[in-house]
Amino acid sequence: MVAKRRAALALSGLGVAAFLVAAPANADDPLPRPPAPPNPNPAISDVCNDAFCTPGITPNVVLGAPCGDTSYYVFGTAVAGPSIQPGRLVFCGSPRRYAPRYFRTMPMVGIKELGTWCTGQENYMAQAPDGLFLTCALQDGNTVWVRGDA
Repeated sequence: MVAKRRAALALSGLGVAAFLVAAPANADDPLPRPPAPPNPNPAISDVCNDAFCTPGITPNVVLGAPCGDTSYYVFGTAVAGPSIQPGRLVFCGSPRRYAPRYFRTMPMVGIKELGTWCTGQENYMAQAPDGLFLTCALQDGNTVWVRGDA
């Protein structure tokens, strides 16, 4: 009986010691992120990392002019005007579901895959290989490429 008590005391002492040795978590420290998953198609999205290699960009559009598709191949380059430099990248968008118009883009980083990680590129824009408009945003606690028209 005495041996059992000594063993129980020794084990509980080890548990208390382990608790005291562990560093307390700071509520302000973010949880560590798991590593980014590997790129599912590196041949596509690692090759094109800017607008210059992105297919389907419409040339000679006018900033603020109406546009048609806010989901696929939404990027264009603007002609000179009172508020824009020639060649400036624009995109077709519909804020608050008004009629779609061409707006200035946030930084555009070429071709990326929907649902892949984009940590460090928050609020950037991209295009999927099929032409889908993407933006880098926080979704379910991860920073990933999501539909830009959603």
